[in-house]
Amino acid sequence: MADQNGLETKVSAALNCIDLSDPDIQKSAASLKQACMDSGFFYVINHGISKEFMDEVFAQSKKFFELPFDEKMKLWVERNRGYKQPLKNQFFDQETNQQAHGEAYSLVGPETEDDLDPEKPLCGPNVWPSADVLPGWKETMLRYQQEALNSGRKIGRIIALALDLDVDFFDKPEILGNAMPYVSFNHYGVQDADPSKEYILGTPAHSDPSLITLLATDEVPGLQICRNIHANPRVWENVAPLKDAFIVNIGDMLERMSNCVFRSTMHRVLFRQERYTIAYFVYPSNDAMIECFPTCKSEEKPPKYPPIKCKDLFNIIFKNVADGKTARDITEA
Repeated sequence: MADQNGLETKVSAALNCIDLSDPDIQKSAASLKQACMDSGFFYVINHGISKEFMDEVFAQSKKFFELPFDEKMKLWVERNRGYKQPLKNQFFDQETNQQAHGEAYSLVGPETEDDLDPEKPLCGPNVWPSADVLPGWKETMLRYQQEALNSGRKIGRIIALALDLDVDFFDKPEILGNAMPYVSFNHYGVQDADPSKEYILGTPAHSDPSLITLLATDEVPGLQICRNIHANPRVWENVAPLKDAFIVNIGDMLERMSNCVFRSTMHRVLFRQERYTIAYFVYPSNDAMIECFPTCKSEEKPPKYPPIKCKDLFNIIFKNVADGKTARDITEA
């Protein structure tokens, strides 16, 4: 069916589910490979983070966004971390004719207090709410960052097998051994939204520049994927939240490194009620070489993209996003 903007929308996307506790890792790899070649999205259950701790992380995230605006603005910085002003000031989506409604707090690690090298855009100190205002907040979020990275490394081993690589390929120091994780705590609010709209835009259509993204959500739906962004009209499929699971998607870096075997699928957020999510973007180290995997190239299918250092690709992305380009536009340039 078509919505009020003429966009075709299905009820729900059917995604494969990967169980990290399943001892049959080859079966998991086959299921993951099929998902990554099809939609680029899949669920991950039994990911190693307890329900109790995940509930605590969401509770702490909500406490932050409930702070007065002036208090949150103390954590606004120009670099890619800290509080992000209401997203409606940053993003406008022509397809839905709406500005984005939401706010975010970003945490990048590992922390490097004295490294502000402009050639390493994800380096530098994080900014934290005062312990007097939110006691224990920093410790909780740093623990989540590490536990989610552990989950990402487990998923990386299954991805390696799916691509016929050594199971520990992504564990190398230059890839996920010294990974550059980027966590975005997101709050999508309904304040100041246009009441005439059937839904509210949270995030415009985009793909992620990461290797993979691990998304934790509350029980409020909102995520949609579009398998063919060039279709007219575009068909958007709703991705239902799955309790105690991650929704994982392939990012532009992994599509690039797999020589387009795996898909980095466009997605967006449309919501009708207040919503909280935590997006964990898994990046390799700044010095990692982003190049085609040896198992994904041949004489008949040479690498589509030239090798480039991760930090150089970051700089291209961050310098051009401000011009309205998506990360995918840039990595495909």
